[in-house]
Amino acid sequence: MTDRPIDPDVDLHVPAQRAELHWPVLAAIAAGGALGALARYGLQTALPTGPADFPWATFLVNVSGCLLIGVLMVVITEVRQAHRLVRPFLGVGVLGGYTTFSTYVVDVQRAVAAGAPLTGLVYLAATMLAAVAAVVAGMWLTRRVAARAGAR
Repeated sequence: MTDRPIDPDVDLHVPAQRAELHWPVLAAIAAGGALGALARYGLQTALPTGPADFPWATFLVNVSGCLLIGVLMVVITEVRQAHRLVRPFLGVGVLGGYTTFSTYVVDVQRAVAAGAPLTGLVYLAATMLAAVAAVVAGMWLTRRVAARAGAR
């Protein structure tokens, strides 16, 4: 085992980089992904929508997931050194399984096919804007909290 952090952009065509993907990393991603997907399923079950309705559950999942990704990345890259499996477990696994941009695209297509192109267009734009704003807000907020905690 190595003490180096896991690079999220591993090129599997480069033999030296393949060594980073060993079973503890894959297990952490799989376990986190299962938890994230269960959380998403729970929220989507609690907030069902019809094909022409604004898909609030998917919107909330993606925006809250992006906020948490912003928080996580600042915490593990700027605030404290994390165990090498934290990013694969939380970032790739939990938050990767929780967020669902593939469902976002299907929701847009479903709204248009159901005769609600305006809903689809609003949802398309609102999700992208809110997701990017959530990452930035999560990063900004975490940096402010960390700075205040460090000043004490």
